[in-house]
Amino acid sequence: MGLLQIHSPIAIFLSSRVSSSHSKPPCLPRFQDSAKKFGQSSLFSSSPGIGDGPFSLSTVPRKLLCTPPRGKHVREDYLVKKLSAQEVQELVRGERSVPLIIDFYATWCGPCILMAQELEMLAVEYENNAIIVKVDTDDEYDFARDMQVRGLPTLYFISPDPTKEAIRTEGLIPIQMMRDILDNEM
Repeated sequence: MGLLQIHSPIAIFLSSRVSSSHSKPPCLPRFQDSAKKFGQSSLFSSSPGIGDGPFSLSTVPRKLLCTPPRGKHVREDYLVKKLSAQEVQELVRGERSVPLIIDFYATWCGPCILMAQELEMLAVEYENNAIIVKVDTDDEYDFARDMQVRGLPTLYFISPDPTKEAIRTEGLIPIQMMRDILDNEM
């Protein structure tokens, strides 16, 4: 092994854990190429097999190696439709004879993916007895902030009776709890 240029205690730990006999994953050359492109040297620049890794002092933003997986939240054949903030506000203000459920979600949120499946099953059960819609918090950030959405998924259950207050839940809740809210509280 060659001479190491160590700049932090973490680098000391990593250098003691990494040996030159390890083969590098096929995705690492991109990190090395981007460092060379911007004239940056790797943290472990003089060690063979180690300097090729993602440990660099570069502050240049890196490109994603692959797009993150996205759950299927909304499709054309789903009963739960994605609406804009304007459409949701019009729906809330309008006349309804059935309860409204608003699901605030994000495409990168794991519990939101599970909640989307439960909401779709609930939409099948309550097809004519409830309206269920979705709002993407990344697309409608200001609306989500105004609605005080701090955790995902967040559901609002809004009764057709204007004298009843809306019920707000945060986090993944079981489908039976949603049924109970619809049947007993709305």
